[in-house]
Amino acid sequence: MAIRTITVPVKDLEAAKGLYSLLLGVEPYVDQPYYAGFRPENGPEVGLDPHGDVAAGPVVHWHTGDLDATLAALIAAGATEERSPHEIGDGARLATVRDIDGHLIGLFEGPPL
Repeated sequence: MAIRTITVPVKDLEAAKGLYSLLLGVEPYVDQPYYAGFRPENGPEVGLDPHGDVAAGPVVHWHTGDLDATLAALIAAGATEERSPHEIGDGARLATVRDIDGHLIGLFEGPPL
């Protein structure tokens, strides 16, 4: 698996877009009220989520070819399901689990960047 996306929860999406555009050296390729996504060269996608839990911090989403199998394996290894697999468009799906220490792990199944 490889890191696909790092999702950063933000309080002020407009202010965060300006800061992350400067930091990453690119403008958002997705710019919606619910999400802003950046694709910097030589790195994973960085997404800004105005509805995320700011106190919890960023969530790393891992790319997997089989979301259901990966989810089942992580649960068997002690993770707990936080959000079940769901469609996000263009044939892609997401799910999240918490590891044994309570950290969120995102899982992504879909086309590569």
